[in-house]
Amino acid sequence: MEQVAALNEEAVEAWNGPLYERFVAFRPVVTTGLGAHGEAAIACCSPRPGERVLDIGCGFGDTTQRLGELVGPTGSAVGIDAAERFIETAREEARSASAANVEFLVGDVQVADVGGPFDYAFSRFGTMFFASPVAAMRNVRRALVPGGRLCIVVWRRKLDNDWMYRGETIVKGIVDRPEEFDEPTCGPGPFSMADADTTSDILLSAGFEDVTLRRCDIEITIGATLDEAIDILMALGPAGEVLRLQGDRARHLYPQIDAALREGLAEFVVEDGVRAPASTWIVTASAGAAA
Repeated sequence: MEQVAALNEEAVEAWNGPLYERFVAFRPVVTTGLGAHGEAAIACCSPRPGERVLDIGCGFGDTTQRLGELVGPTGSAVGIDAAERFIETAREEARSASAANVEFLVGDVQVADVGGPFDYAFSRFGTMFFASPVAAMRNVRRALVPGGRLCIVVWRRKLDNDWMYRGETIVKGIVDRPEEFDEPTCGPGPFSMADADTTSDILLSAGFEDVTLRRCDIEITIGATLDEAIDILMALGPAGEVLRLQGDRARHLYPQIDAALREGLAEFVVEDGVRAPASTWIVTASAGAAA
């Protein structure tokens, strides 16, 4: 079986290249912020000791190690990601942590053999970038045991994540997303599952049952300083995507963009950094009796 769907090749190129490098650069902030929402999801629907779990779009593998801790020595956790560089880092860190019940696979969940059967599948912001999300989630469902559980975290709409929406609006007010570009795009984007009906339809079409969405609002740190918060917004997310695709053509506008972002984000500055409200869906579902 092919390991990357043709329609996902461009996104994988982005995640394996410039986006990997940017996530490494800002990992302390990004992992901490995203981690709070991941922990809330795990608290809502946690794997049980002894279970075999799958971590979809595992990135650096920190969530996979966390799941491995929860299932204990009699259980196991498998992290899968289409970006080989993320998996290389995940394997190195798991070895350093002596995480014996954790392993990692390189593969596109839309088409790859993910193994199994699994009792539980989890994802922290790893399901929004598939060109064909129904096919990807159907593949996950097939890898689950009858009655197996799914728990994923996805961003809610941009308006409920004002720091990202504001950053994108400010940047697009100065420079447009180019029609032609050399850089690979990241796929459908982080807000592709923000609509509750869309996400429910994806999972129901994939064969899942008992789909439930719970709103989760947790304030997160988006930078230790305003300078760092601006650097992150200009490197990652919707605003960062516009600038990355523009490349050097927009470089002369960076001082103007910096000044506008500095003004736009000023209200989020607090004594110990830059903090902003973040809103996600914690989505749970069951594989049903005959997955």
